[in-house]
Amino acid sequence: MFKNVMVYKLGGDWTATWEQIEEALGTQRFEECGPTQERSAGWVPPRGEEHGPLVESVGGQYLLRLMVESKAVPASVVKRKAEERAQQIEATTGRKPGKKEIRDLREEAKQALLPVAFSKRGATWVWIDPQARRFVVDAGSQNRVDEIISLLVKVLDGFVVQEVHTATSATAAMSEWLSTQEPPAGFTIDRECELKATDASKAAIRYAHHPLDIEEIRQHIAEGKLPTKLAMTWDERVSFVLTESMQLRKLQFQDGVFEKTSQEKEDSFDADAAISTGEIGRLLPGLLEALGGEIELKAAVDTPLPAAAAPAAQPDTEDAPF
Repeated sequence: MFKNVMVYKLGGDWTATWEQIEEALGTQRFEECGPTQERSAGWVPPRGEEHGPLVESVGGQYLLRLMVESKAVPASVVKRKAEERAQQIEATTGRKPGKKEIRDLREEAKQALLPVAFSKRGATWVWIDPQARRFVVDAGSQNRVDEIISLLVKVLDGFVVQEVHTATSATAAMSEWLSTQEPPAGFTIDRECELKATDASKAAIRYAHHPLDIEEIRQHIAEGKLPTKLAMTWDERVSFVLTESMQLRKLQFQDGVFEKTSQEKEDSFDADAAISTGEIGRLLPGLLEALGGEIELKAAVDTPLPAAAAPAAQPDTEDAPF
């Protein structure tokens, strides 16, 4: 259900009941692309049941699902069709189409090809935790997160989300953990990481399926390369890759976590949802604590690291949501 987690805080004093969210999302229900429509986005029933509710409440957690359908016509085909049409016009009238007319011909070609273009669909999970005041999106793309937030802002009165900031940046923390080989309590370091240089070269070194407790990695950090990704496991239950922008990618629940989930598809949704949100809901506070705790943006500065573990260069971090 969740593979790439981006987490925000619910801002202000926004609250809404299940009924209010359900009614609001009903105005944005998904409809497939029309014949000449390139893209369509809207909400679909999380359980996959036709005409089912657009919001599922499991253990007080709200689950939503955004569906996006898109059609793509290869640019090379559009260009070729437009050129063929331009040649016809020149042969018939003796007049060579100008730049603006060429653009119009390309748009006409695209519109003519869209009805026969193949479409593809993709769904994104959204989790609202009213108790912990969290807003979680299962997306690896910032554009998709921005789209989801914009859709909800349009229909939910007072809906606001805020980025999560911690006292220690993920880059600084990962540098310390790798340099000292002392992960935070409850976590272990796994066998994948990426280090990048902060100079103009942006040279990158990636380790996959490789032990990370080696002098070579400590040397890279001492020379100024900084971790941008690090694979970790929390409480022997959830594995993930922490990024420099504090996203959790490649989430994977360990063997045994879902042992009690029903094997029947129609019965498993609630169990899967409860276990997934429960495990991630316990992981996040532990990770925030490991990063020095949550703080307001105006006070968001790195906490000092022990001299031996401090990286040789300052982190070249990218501002992004948790």
